[in-house]
Amino acid sequence: MTEQSATLKIGDKSVDLAVKSGTIGPDVIDIGALYKNTASFTYDPGFTSTASCESKITYIDGDAGVLLHRGYPIEQLAEHGDFLEVCYLLLYGELPTAAQKKDFDYRVTHHTMVHEQMSRFFTGFRRDAHPMAVMCGCVGALSAFYHDSTDITDPHQRMVASLRMIAKMPTLAAMAYKYHIGQPFVYPKNDLDYASNFLRMCFAVPCEEYVVNPVLARAMDRIFILHADHEQNASTSTVRLAGSSGANPFACIAAGIACLWGPAHGGANEAALNMLTEIGTVDRIPEYIARAKDKHDPFRLMGFGHRVYKNYDPRAKIMQKTTHEVLGELGVKDDPLLEVAMELERIALTDEYFIEKKLYPNIDFYSGITLKALGFPTTMFTVLFALARTVGWIAQWNEMIEDPEQRIGRPRQLYVGEPERDYVPVSKR
Repeated sequence: MTEQSATLKIGDKSVDLAVKSGTIGPDVIDIGALYKNTASFTYDPGFTSTASCESKITYIDGDAGVLLHRGYPIEQLAEHGDFLEVCYLLLYGELPTAAQKKDFDYRVTHHTMVHEQMSRFFTGFRRDAHPMAVMCGCVGALSAFYHDSTDITDPHQRMVASLRMIAKMPTLAAMAYKYHIGQPFVYPKNDLDYASNFLRMCFAVPCEEYVVNPVLARAMDRIFILHADHEQNASTSTVRLAGSSGANPFACIAAGIACLWGPAHGGANEAALNMLTEIGTVDRIPEYIARAKDKHDPFRLMGFGHRVYKNYDPRAKIMQKTTHEVLGELGVKDDPLLEVAMELERIALTDEYFIEKKLYPNIDFYSGITLKALGFPTTMFTVLFALARTVGWIAQWNEMIEDPEQRIGRPRQLYVGEPERDYVPVSKR
C-alpha cells in the first residue's frame, strides 16, 4: 500500500493527512487524527464518502459494473463455481483445492442440524409472525445453545462458529418457512448438496418422497452466490459495528438480519415483485412510467438503480438468465409478471430518462420473480437473502476481529440542538 499526503486548511490551521491507496479502487484520505489536530470532525451522512475499514474480501466498481470476490469476477464464480466454494473463498481468501473443498463441504454438511430444543423455540411465535422476525430471534438464540464457540479471542472457536452459522442458517430458514405455513419441520440430509438440501427442507412433506430438481437447485445455488457478500453495505456494516464491541458472532449476525429486514436493503426484491404485481399487465406500463417520471408523484419503480452501481448491476445479468432457466424448466411460458419485467427492462435500457439517471435493472428486479416461481412466498424473500449473506457477514466479522487497527465503532455527530441552558422549575414554565 503506497502513501501520499493531502493538506487540509481550516482557518489558519493546516494539517497534513496521509492518502492511502489500495490494490484497486479510489484512494482514501486518513482522517483518524483530524479531531486531535484541528478539533473538527468530518460530516458524511450515510458514510457515502467514508471508508470504515480495510478489507481484502470484496471489491465493487459501481461505475464500471464490476463485483469481485477476492479478485474473482462474480460472473465467473456464478457460472463455474458453487455456493460452498464461494463460502470457502470468502472465508479463507483462496479457491479450495479438490481436497480442501471435499473437507469443507463435509464439515458444513455435518453441522446442518440444530439443537432439538430449537424446534420448541419456534412455537413461542405466532403463526402469522413474519419469518424475518422469527429469524432475528432464533439466530440470536443460537448463542444460548452453542457456548463452546462464542469466545472471539480463540481462532478455533471463531472457525467453528463460522461453519455453524453457514450450515445452520438454511435449516433455521426452512424451519421458519415450515412453521409459517403450518407444516412439520424436515430434517437435513447429509447426502444432498447445500442448495438441494435447503429446497428439500422447505418443500418436502412426510407423506411422500421429494426429488430435488437439479435445474431448480442450481438456480437456488446461484441466487446464494449472487447474494453472498457486497462489501460494506448497511447490514455488513451493522455486523462489523456490533462485532467491534466484542459481541459474540451469533448476536452479530442477528443484528445483521435485523438491518437487512429494512425495505431499502433486503426487502427490495419483495418490493419489486409487489410493484410488478401492481402494474399487472404490459399495457399499463406507460401509466407507471409516466408516474415514475413525475417528480410530484411519490411512486417509484422498484428494482431499478442502485446505491453503488451506476452501471448495469453485474449480478442482474446472471439473475436474468437464471430467471429464464427456472421459468423454462417449470413450463411457465406466459408469465404476466415476467412479460411486465421484460418490457420494463427494455424501456429502462432505451429510454433517455432512465439512461440519463442510470436507472438500470438491479438484482432485486429479477430475483423476486425467480423466488416466486420456485414456490416461496414474498415474506421469505429477505430470509433467503439473509441465508446467503451470512457467509459474507461472517467473513467480514472474522476479518474485523483479526484487524490490529480494529476499535469499537463510535461515529461522531454534528450537534444542532439547544446550547447549554438552565433548568427551570415546573411552577415557572
